[in-house]
Amino acid sequence: MIQRILEQVVRQRLFGGKTILLLGPRQVGKTTLARQLAASFPEQYLWLSGDDAETVQVLSQASLARLQALIGVKTFVVIDEAQRIPGIGITLKLLNDNLPAVQVVVTGSSALDLSEQTSEPLTGRKWEYLMLPLSFSELSAHHGLIHERSLLRHRLVFGAYPEIVNVPGNEREPLNLLANSYLYKDLFRLEQLKKPALLENIVRALAFQVGNEVSYHELGQLVSASPQTVEKYINLLEKAYIVFRLPALSRNERNEIRKSRKIYFFDNGVRNAVIGNFSPLESRSDIGALWENYLVSERRKQIEYARTFTRTYFWRTVNQQEIDYVEELDGQFRAYEFKWSAQAKVRFPAVFLEKYEVQTTMVVTPDNYDELLLEKPAV
Repeated sequence: MIQRILEQVVRQRLFGGKTILLLGPRQVGKTTLARQLAASFPEQYLWLSGDDAETVQVLSQASLARLQALIGVKTFVVIDEAQRIPGIGITLKLLNDNLPAVQVVVTGSSALDLSEQTSEPLTGRKWEYLMLPLSFSELSAHHGLIHERSLLRHRLVFGAYPEIVNVPGNEREPLNLLANSYLYKDLFRLEQLKKPALLENIVRALAFQVGNEVSYHELGQLVSASPQTVEKYINLLEKAYIVFRLPALSRNERNEIRKSRKIYFFDNGVRNAVIGNFSPLESRSDIGALWENYLVSERRKQIEYARTFTRTYFWRTVNQQEIDYVEELDGQFRAYEFKWSAQAKVRFPAVFLEKYEVQTTMVVTPDNYDELLLEKPAV
């Protein structure tokens, strides 16, 4: 069993008077983590699932008396796949306010429902954590650094979902199933998602544009949709934890681009499944995009798990001076260039170094990437 960073983080929050929400994409291990937590209280836990119709009925029409009868003497309650339960936010508020001795842990695979339903009712009453595919630091701790470094090419193609890591040699089928079914499951239930085929076309177009700036107008022309529709669907994809945006850094200088964005996938394997390409790196023309997506998504995991207030960007001027990735915390900046070739010559633009208070610059290659991915974000 690969130890997840969030396990220890969450354990430290147990029985602190707040509901714990575990959010994240499907199949990343949220239910497994909840079971590990529950196993510490073998006689005291109650497991409820949003997949069970009877459970949904009881929890979606809950009164305090019904909840007390349901829980009885249990002190640890898990509500799995809670995004499927209408009105779950009010139910959780009732539990939190009236049964303070009961620790409630909730899992959900979509911020479309769960995070929005619980945002207002649980204000000040919850700890919310985002769980993502396995990180480089988790895998290095499990396998050893040297072994994990030897798997870099494999990770760039097949990613790091738990099932992919734990069952090597059988990556294609589960990744295709994940990319073509599981990840969209919550999205397809939405009434506002009227054109599933359009969603799939947008995801595929985004997969081919990893590492490049994304224009809603150009993407709309490509998939025959309005820029507004494209933006709406990308918002939905973000809330289902399939992709995430990286905005442009600008402090209103005339030569800096301001409103652009890049879009990355949370996992390389999903990205490659979307375009149907699991070819080895030697025969690929998109190695730069794979390398960039891998590093940006891995850094995103670090920032999430460290729970810092780090902001992330890319930077470019109208004169095509650019930096792949920038982090900002408390007015201090770290700038990174991602190069697959260790021999690549890189100079960070003087205009950036003069304008911003730059703490660190680093060219990240396969020779030194572990330094970045094992480094804890500044706090």
